Amino acid sequence: MKKIIYYLPRVIAAFIMLQTLFFKFGFGGVEALQESRNLFSTVANFFLGSAENEGLMRIGTGIAELIASVLLFVPKVSKFGGLMTMGVMGGAILTHFLALGIDVAGDGGTLFIMACVAFLSGAKAFYDDRKREMAG
Repeated sequence: MKKIIYYLPRVIAAFIMLQTLFFKFGFGGVEALQESRNLFSTVANFFLGSAENEGLMRIGTGIAELIASVLLFVPKVSKFGGLMTMGVMGGAILTHFLALGIDVAGDGGTLFIMACVAFLSGAKAFYDDRKREMAG
């Protein structure tokens, strides 16, 4: 049971982050890629004043999510995976509040909720690893 409690937050966070890569990297088809481009164009325009760097932000975020997902399962550095998950998802949550809104393109808040769940899962993974590290 302890292993399930230990690994479940990691699996949840990694699943959420990895499934969004289909959109960010265009593996989900033209429509999925266009949705992601629209979203990151809005974000780039809000933070940088121009949608010119949409691709850099989209691919960069995808790479960060991929690295965080892998780190969550590497024992010696899994706490950094949790911390990185919190950072990336914290950025996503903040972006929803500042630039996108909760409901993005009529999704009913699904992207926002997924970011919150991944953030909390990353926080649990980080907490578990820090607790283990302190225990010895």
